Amino acid sequence: MRKDVYYGEYLQLQKILDAQYPESDKEGIDAHDEMLFIIIHQSYELWFKQIIHELKSIHSIFKKNEINDNSPDLYQVVHRLKRIGTILDVAVHQLSIMETMTPLDFLDFRNLLRPASGFQSIQFKIVEAMLGLKLEHRFGKEYYVSQLNAADKETIRLTEENTSVIEELNKWLERMPFADDNGLWEGFKASHGDGNNFWQDYKLAYKSSLTHGETENVERFEKLFFDKDFVADRRFSNKANRAALFIMLYRDYPILQLPYQLLNQLLEIDELLSLWRYRHMNMVHRMIGMRVGTGGSSGKDYLKSALDKHYIFAEIAELNSFLIERRNLPALPIDLEKRLGFVHQ
Repeated sequence: MRKDVYYGEYLQLQKILDAQYPESDKEGIDAHDEMLFIIIHQSYELWFKQIIHELKSIHSIFKKNEINDNSPDLYQVVHRLKRIGTILDVAVHQLSIMETMTPLDFLDFRNLLRPASGFQSIQFKIVEAMLGLKLEHRFGKEYYVSQLNAADKETIRLTEENTSVIEELNKWLERMPFADDNGLWEGFKASHGDGNNFWQDYKLAYKSSLTHGETENVERFEKLFFDKDFVADRRFSNKANRAALFIMLYRDYPILQLPYQLLNQLLEIDELLSLWRYRHMNMVHRMIGMRVGTGGSSGKDYLKSALDKHYIFAEIAELNSFLIERRNLPALPIDLEKRLGFVHQ
């Protein structure tokens, strides 16, 4: 017979609630807010663990040779990305609790923490690496690894050997059959010029939508969507860029709604990570001014530079530069509309 489950045992509360050991207690110093400091950071680490759990699931789906749009796969990816976004939203607001601690409250125990630093959070670094922020894309690469012990350095190395979400996303976009010429485009008629090439027609429509000062965007359009040399050092190939833009343009068709939500949710995650970094930077400035961080960083200056550089899905956001009004979109061939689920046979 299966043993009854008891709340405290199931949650291992004795372990969790007995896991707070303030350094100030060990030194016999009165530092009331160190308990808050510990619990806030432990909470963050639990949320990071959940995010990693979600990302592993998302990664396993993306690793499939084919993701069937009529299967639960894509829905599960979108749903779990939304959950990650909700967790990050909680993480941002959790800083408000931290900010109930004043600079003097923090100074009661701050020097006891050296050289430990939130910069040593291995789980947060795993989250970033799994999403696609790897060592080569970081600000202060040398400092990034110098603060980690040997075991954590190896963990990050192994994590970065695996393909990230953004790399798997590129492969998934390249497999999308709708954005390039194939049998489904037979019968396409240009809406903004002569010929039967969708992307040339779209470029004309895009060019006519630009205002004074934006005309250089046409050259970048050509590079992003057709110049292989230009995208050689970028995350998305020309084909993936075309597929992602096509999803954004024709997202109102049923079969493209989940793919659009997927792209949009990745931008949401990027925004929330940026917001978390921004709030954290301001909190650090509020708490320690221009002093050096406990881990030896330059404090606010380091965090500001990292904030500016550590956008993971900036290439998706850039594609919004190439949208036009719905009313000016080229009309799709009827066979393609049927495949997209808008016109039923």
